[in-house]
Order: sequence, then structure tokens, then C-alpha cells
Amino acid sequence: MHLSMTLTRYIGKSFLRHFATIFLIFLAIIFLIDIVELLRRASSNDNVGIGLVVKMGFMKLPFMAQQIFPFAVLFGGMASFWRLTRSSELVVTRSAGVSAWQFLMPVILVAFMLGLLKISTFNPLASAMLSKYDRLNAIHFHGKSNLLAVTKNGLWLRQSSGKNQSVIHAPNISIINNEIELSHASIFMYEGADKFVLRIDAEKGILAKGFWHLHNATINAKDKKPRFNKEHWIETDITLNKIHESFSPPETMSFWKLPSFINNLEKAGFSAIRHRLYWHSLLSAPLLLCAMVLIAATFTLRQSRRSTATFVILGGILTGFILFFLSDVVFALGLREYIPVIMAAWTPSGISLLLGLAIVFHLEDG
Repeated sequence: MHLSMTLTRYIGKSFLRHFATIFLIFLAIIFLIDIVELLRRASSNDNVGIGLVVKMGFMKLPFMAQQIFPFAVLFGGMASFWRLTRSSELVVTRSAGVSAWQFLMPVILVAFMLGLLKISTFNPLASAMLSKYDRLNAIHFHGKSNLLAVTKNGLWLRQSSGKNQSVIHAPNISIINNEIELSHASIFMYEGADKFVLRIDAEKGILAKGFWHLHNATINAKDKKPRFNKEHWIETDITLNKIHESFSPPETMSFWKLPSFINNLEKAGFSAIRHRLYWHSLLSAPLLLCAMVLIAATFTLRQSRRSTATFVILGGILTGFILFFLSDVVFALGLREYIPVIMAAWTPSGISLLLGLAIVFHLEDG
């Protein structure tokens, strides 16, 4: 028997409705927790008000929404299937000759579409909002002033010294024996925020302890003649570790921009394992959401109308915990290069999918 379009739409809408409800409940809880934590941190900072706290809470919310997508699909599927079972709709459907695979297909398709929507549309919004959140967090809560970006035009780095600041640009950079070398570097120095003082163009710049060591530097000061120095030093508090830490975390990069950013990092000689791992994790999201639907079905296929919600809830919580733990462990192994990046990124989705398929096959075909 083929599943009618009316029944297909009904099952799909039922899942989507339960998913949206649970998703919004999770978001509300997370938002309240984040606001409380930000208020706690802001209590020791007189420059941070309630308006900024609420603004930062909303900025972080889209990123957190990405993290709970699989769990919302899992609990949404369990709630939807359990309601269909409790109302005997699933029993009637099964007695009419509809197999488990047939009524699961609409939900799997919806979950797959949600996964595509997450990485293609929702992720760029979440990454942009998180980037703004991180900037506000660094300025207002951590007092950081060094900002770094690697683009197709090279390296851009801003460093502050009291009220003054400088901007460093180099089209080519390299790392040799943990030493950073800039080729054809340009340094723009400002008094205060925007009062230009001088520009330095150097053939080569090497980051030493506490200063930049520039070679063959031409100094163009405001209202003065250019002068040439074979060697020139500029004080800095930047270190190799700070530069590594200043790179935009992969979570603040859009799914569409990550590949080019990874290439730029690798060309510059920096490690891009974390960014590549995160990109593959995003790519596997539709598969993971489909796996969550199958796992949700395993808790409800054999439930009767008299069954309580205890088994369903505990089963979902346990499954979510195992998935979260597995993902963290495999991600850490991939980050340390103990296993290949692709394996680390796709393992949680692959194992979840195979486990769901195996259990549904067992329950349906015995």
C-alpha cells in the first residue's frame, strides 16, 4: 500500500509542529540561562548595563539554536510518534498495511530539509551574530584590544598601546620554527583612534619577544620627508600564541565562507584543522537529523496507548547524552589528529544513522 499525500502531509506537519514547540522551549530556557550568566559577570563591571546584556543574549541565541537542532528533532519526533500512538492513529495506519518505513519517510524528508536549511540559511545568520557577540564579549568583559583577520589580501592585525594603535598589513606571511615572518609589511600608526601619525613600509618583519623587527624599512611621517632605516623596531605585546587565539573561531564563520578561509589559513602556514572539522560537521547535519528521526522512532514503534511517557523521556535524554558525549570525544580526537578530520566529523552522524536503521529494521522486520 502506498502512503497517500494527505497522510504524508499530516504526518509531516505533526512532526514539524512538535519540533517547533520543543525547539522554542529549549531556546527560551537557554536564553534565560545565558542572561543570568551574563548578569552575574556584569555585576563586577560598571560599564556593562542591562541593555548590553540582553543584546548579547539575543546575539548568542542563533548559535545556541544550531546546537540544539538535533535534540529538538529527536524530542520532536518522539513527541509526534508518541501522540500518534496514544491516539491510535499509528495503530490504524499500520493495520491498513502501511509499513514503518512508509510513515517514517515524510518525517525523514522534513528532517533532511531542516538540515539543509540549517547549514545554508540559518548558519550564516548565526555565525554573523556570534561574531558580533564575541567582539562585544572581548571588549567589555575581557578587555582585549588585538584583532586579527586573514583574508585573500593577506594578514591584517590591529594592536593597541595605551590610547594609541597601529594597523599591520602583510600580503604574505610564513611561520618557520615558531617564528612569524611578514613579507612586504605595511604598518599604519595612529594617535588615539583615528589621528594618522606615520606609515612604515618594510621589506621584511619578524615577530620577536616584545617587538617587531623590521628590515629595510621606509618611514613616512606626517609632514616630514621619508627616511630609510636598514633595521627598525616597534614595540608590541603580541605573541605567536595570541595570534593563534585571535583567529576567528570557525563558529563565527559562515558555512559558505569557511572553505576559502581554510585555504587562506593553510597558505599562510597556520593550522586549519579545527575549521575544517567544523565545516565537515556542518555538512553532516542533514544526515544527523535523519538519524535522530530513526532513533526517535525506536522509542515509539512498540509503545501502546497505556504506556507512560517515562520510557520515552528517559530514552530520549539518555540518547541525547550519549550522542553529545560521543560527538565531543570524536571531535577532540580529530582536533588532536589522532583520527582523520573527515572521520571525526562524520562519525557521530554515521553511527547514529546505522544504529537507528538497525533498530528500526529489527522492530519492523523482526
